[in-house]
Amino acid sequence: MFKKVHLRLTILCGSVTAVILLAMSFGYLYISEQSLKSSAFASFQNSMSTLLAGMEHQSVITHEWLTKMEGNGRYLIHITDNGIPFLYNERETEEQKQLFEDVWRVYENSSGPLVGSEYSDTSHMEFFYTPPHDFPLSRSIKSYCACTAVSTRNSGTLEIIILSPLDTLQAQIKNQRFLFLLLDILAIALLSLFSWHFTRRILKPLKENQERQTRFIASASHELRTPLAVILSCASAAEKAQGPEKDRFLDAIQSEGIRMSKLIDDMLLLTTADTGSWSIHPVPVELDTLILNVFEAFEAVAAEKNIALFVSLPESAIPPVSCDRERITQVLAVLLHNAVSYTPAGGKIALSLFVSGKNTFFSVADNGPGIPDPEKEHIFDRFYRTEKSRTEKGHFGLGLCIAAEIVRAHHGKIYVQDTPGGGSTFTVLLP
Repeated sequence: MFKKVHLRLTILCGSVTAVILLAMSFGYLYISEQSLKSSAFASFQNSMSTLLAGMEHQSVITHEWLTKMEGNGRYLIHITDNGIPFLYNERETEEQKQLFEDVWRVYENSSGPLVGSEYSDTSHMEFFYTPPHDFPLSRSIKSYCACTAVSTRNSGTLEIIILSPLDTLQAQIKNQRFLFLLLDILAIALLSLFSWHFTRRILKPLKENQERQTRFIASASHELRTPLAVILSCASAAEKAQGPEKDRFLDAIQSEGIRMSKLIDDMLLLTTADTGSWSIHPVPVELDTLILNVFEAFEAVAAEKNIALFVSLPESAIPPVSCDRERITQVLAVLLHNAVSYTPAGGKIALSLFVSGKNTFFSVADNGPGIPDPEKEHIFDRFYRTEKSRTEKGHFGLGLCIAAEIVRAHHGKIYVQDTPGGGSTFTVLLP
């Protein structure tokens, strides 16, 4: 399921970013191409003003001067004197003649006036011209800057057509489009790769959560199956037993029922934490008094196993801490219960409270077998138990997980370290 979701999210994310990138590229290309065309047209207009002014001062327009003005194909010039083409125009090909005729026809059909001045006898108009598709020249050159001019002289009227091929501009635009196409392809490929890793990173917590839920259900089923099997077995045996033997089976049923009830309560507690419905009711609590109460409750339990239980409190009074009294008591009970369970007879357990800055700490340290480093990062997982604790009846591997959830709900931290000389020290930080 996650593979399909991952693929679909990657396609969606990549497609959206690709569309945005392409839209921005097309917008930039449009603005850039319009700017290039405007610059080319403005340059052409200035050149035409200079060229026509120079032509106006020529008493005789020679072939040499026209050839120089054309500049090896930079311009195409066509001039008629009172409707009669110059001899210079005889070198034009049939296609060029058709081209000039079409340019003049476009000029005559346009509504734009010729531009001139009171100091000049020549008026002119510049415009972009694109040959019809059926023109042979249109296959190689798609557009021109065109200038049509009328110059009044003593001998008559000169009609001038000047064309500037835009092949250089078209090549520049084409190269720019090709470059942007390559950049867009590369960017889309990188964005797709980024989308693949990004969506996988987003889905990772969901996948891990589903895996945790699967493991939780499997572990819960396994843990419930054992007491249920004992209850069913004892119930079947109790039907045939009599007297003290029957009472023994009934006691076993009650004991396993209590274990099952405790396990279900713990699982329901974690479920409320997962759904965010776990309510915390913080009130000002004197932690030194709370710790002394928990210490007294476990003192007898530790003495039964011949374990020395110590408590260490600050000499000066500490200010009350805002927390949920019952939940923090539950955390302390979990830590002390684990310490008593795994500390061998003759061992020691130290319960401490201290303040550092604005934070309050309490810790439970024992000199038991300790926790291997590879297991330290897993001991707060649900149903996780060390190999030694797997044989301990009554330990489901949920206590530390519940304690961690309670501390997290208080915006605190819980962590474990090795006790100097052996054992484990669990420390809780409450802000």
